Amino acid sequence: MAITVQNFIKLANLYNQMIMVMSAICVQKGGIAMENYVGRFFLADVLEYVYEYGRRLMEKNKSAVPADVAAVIKRFGEQYERVKDLTTPTQKPLYEMTLEEFERVMNI
Repeated sequence: MAITVQNFIKLANLYNQMIMVMSAICVQKGGIAMENYVGRFFLADVLEYVYEYGRRLMEKNKSAVPADVAAVIKRFGEQYERVKDLTTPTQKPLYEMTLEEFERVMNI
């Protein structure tokens, strides 16, 4: 996937939709707090990926990134700093793996 503003917007929308679904699940399960929901770990991993994608987009071509998208990337960075201790630890982050490394880790 080429690192583009359009792809970042799609990923950001996916993350925002997942937050809404997580919130609905918490309500459906009796109003449990989102910080007590087991899915928060997966959501932290998704946020890590989306933020890293946005960071690399800014690094690659900052002038091509609109100001509103840059603000979203910054906000995701702030959110990620608050939840980075929830992300899944790995020797190498997924976004830095080659396809062969990913397939080996996933046992494909």
